[in-house]
Amino acid sequence: MIQSKNTRLEVIKMIVSSQELSTQDELLRELDKAGFPSTQATLSRDLHQLRIAKGHNASGIQIYMLPEQRRYQRVSDTHVTVQQLNRLGALSVRFSGNMGVLRTPPGHAAHVAYDIDNAHIPEILGTVAGDDTIFMVIAEDTERAVVLNRLAELNIVE
Repeated sequence: MIQSKNTRLEVIKMIVSSQELSTQDELLRELDKAGFPSTQATLSRDLHQLRIAKGHNASGIQIYMLPEQRRYQRVSDTHVTVQQLNRLGALSVRFSGNMGVLRTPPGHAAHVAYDIDNAHIPEILGTVAGDDTIFMVIAEDTERAVVLNRLAELNIVE
């Protein structure tokens, strides 16, 4: 199964935030374990795009670090995190007229907006995603409860 680039990038961020890895070979092995086999060349491009660089941990060992590490909490089980990544949704949803604003965890708005757009929900005309915010245009005369129900069907809201 071919995984999307955006999902692979999110998995890389989750792996780097959950483990102290020093080499691309180590990172490639973890990506493979998570179901995202990759090549060294692709990984190098991904690391550059994500601005992941090496820094020193508390013991002075060089490890890969996210550019804004404080946004991501270290976790002990990457596989649980990858599963949770696929279910990440809105932290909050607010409406104004025929517009909706969803708040997501940092770095996840594009992933969630992609899921909304690809579900072809007739009541949602389109989305625009930032880092942690999604702007939705809602079809006129659509009840907010209908939009919330559609998002719940996608496991984006509860």
